[in-house]
Amino acid sequence: MKSLTIQGKKRESVGKASTRALRNAEQVPCVVYGEAEPIHFSADVKSFKNLVYTPEAHIVVLELEGGETIKCVLQDIQFHPVTDAILHADFYQITDDKPVTMSIPVRLEGRARGVMAGGVLRFNLRRLKVRALPANLPDEVVVDISKMRIGHKKYIKDIRVAEYTLMHPDSDVVCLIKTSRTAVAGADADDDDDEEEEENAPETSAEESNETAAE
Repeated sequence: MKSLTIQGKKRESVGKASTRALRNAEQVPCVVYGEAEPIHFSADVKSFKNLVYTPEAHIVVLELEGGETIKCVLQDIQFHPVTDAILHADFYQITDDKPVTMSIPVRLEGRARGVMAGGVLRFNLRRLKVRALPANLPDEVVVDISKMRIGHKKYIKDIRVAEYTLMHPDSDVVCLIKTSRTAVAGADADDDDDEEEEENAPETSAEESNETAAE
């Protein structure tokens, strides 16, 4: 999985006044949780641009003053209800030998046969909760839809792999191809053409049939 580096500065005070001062200085108050005591720190709000405002998932490499480095993932983030400014961020420390759960984007690959036939693609689950060791976390979950026809569905059970665990029931539908008005109209037109061909087919009388048989 892709990684992103954030440089932080440990906080000595975590009171409301110091928190307000940090935000006024365009610093985001943060906490990283792990096996040890939580670490309070602050980071430049610009550091979150490629972490928060993107559909991609990242492992965060937190670099603190003094040379301390912590590998973690973004666990929670709070936004101002009016301005959407980042108010606070929580991180969770990860280790190479313990699995972690993350929200991973889904990418549909290929052009479905059902869509080319006039059907409509419905994309239900655009992100999936994935649990795996950090080394096995994918950048994205790729779903091949090229062979899907109208009426077909792609379930969670259809895309499971050994490298990671999808934290969803097997019956959850990732995507499906629905019948559209265009597809129905096309099918009706084909039926009408078949009926017209039958009506316009030349008729053969029983007498002509007998003469043909006698010859």
